[in-house]
Formats: sequence, structure tokens, C-alpha cells
Amino acid sequence: MRSLLTTTLVLSLALLLAAPPARAGAPTDQLRLQVDRVLKLLDDPTLKDKPKDKRVAARKIADDIFDFGETARRSLGRHWAARTQAERDEFVKLFGDLLERSYISRIELYGGEKIQYVSDKIEGDQASVLSKLITKAGSDVPIEYRMLKKGERWLVYDVIIEGVSLVSNYRTQFNKIIQTSSFAELVKKMKSRQEEMGSSADSGRPA
Repeated sequence: MRSLLTTTLVLSLALLLAAPPARAGAPTDQLRLQVDRVLKLLDDPTLKDKPKDKRVAARKIADDIFDFGETARRSLGRHWAARTQAERDEFVKLFGDLLERSYISRIELYGGEKIQYVSDKIEGDQASVLSKLITKAGSDVPIEYRMLKKGERWLVYDVIIEGVSLVSNYRTQFNKIIQTSSFAELVKKMKSRQEEMGSSADSGRPA
């Protein structure tokens, strides 16, 4: 399952330093607000020697940025319809936990990359925020955030990096496991990965 989570490293970096576009809409404004929270968390001296407290705070921010349920549903693709409500609930919980843990472990790897928001587009309850990550070498990496409006909040459900969708990447991986084995085997692998990441977090090692 490790390969399923590598894209979130770039995702995490993409949510760090960002400048708003000239005419930012609500999706960009809300995303930037959460970015500011991440930066404050990373710079908080009171949490420097409290990794568990920092983890709890980071999970709270992740919950306010991502729509894990929507990402899980889209990532499971056509296999979602065949699942019982209990299976869906378990899958969403596992998937969300894995993404949160990966996000938390990656934000500490932030090394000064910059993000520039380019524009955003709103169509009903869906939006896309276009941006680019500027690496230390000066190259640009295009990043698009796909968002859904839930109440008054805009939440990220997919991130497209250089044309590669996070959801599509997961869907391909999940579909392969289900087709070659079963949904139960996918859940088993996810639980195993969850335990690995939990052990790494407890020991202070990166997941």
C-alpha cells in the first residue's frame, strides 16, 4: 500500500506556502485559510517536543481541508455501488485515516517550496483551484484542486498534479487489488498499512 500514498507528499507540500490570485473566490480563500493554519502549526514552538499533540492538531486541519468520504467514494469507483453501508463506512474510515496519517507525516518534510494560486472556477457546488508549485530549482509544477461545497465550506476531494489525479491513482490501485483478489483483501491491506503507519508514528519515524 506504500505506493498508494506517495502522491500525498507533493499534495502536502502543495498546501503550504501560497499567494492568492488577484481575484480569489471563496474556494481559494478557504483553502488559503487552512494553509495558514498549517504554517502556524509547523512554527508553533510549544508543539516542538510534543509530536502527539501536533499530530492531533494536524488531523483537525486535515479534516477541515479534505472531504475524505467523497475521495474514498470516487477512489473506489464502480466497486462502491456493490458495497453494503457497513462496508462503505469501514472503507471511508480506513481510507481517511491512511490519508490523514500520510498527510501529517509529510508536512514535516516541507522544505521551503512555494505555491502560487493562479485562478479558481466555480460551477454550482463544485470548484477547481488552479495553482503551481515552484520548486527550489525554479521549475513550475501545475496543481489543480477539485473541491465540493458542503454547507458553507469548500472541501478538497481530488488533487491533480501535472495531469495525474490523486483519485484516479487510488482507483487504479484499488481496482487492481479487487479484480485480482477481493474487496476483503483490499481492506486487509489497508488495515495492515494502517498498523504500519501507527507504529511508525508511535516510534517517531516517518511513515
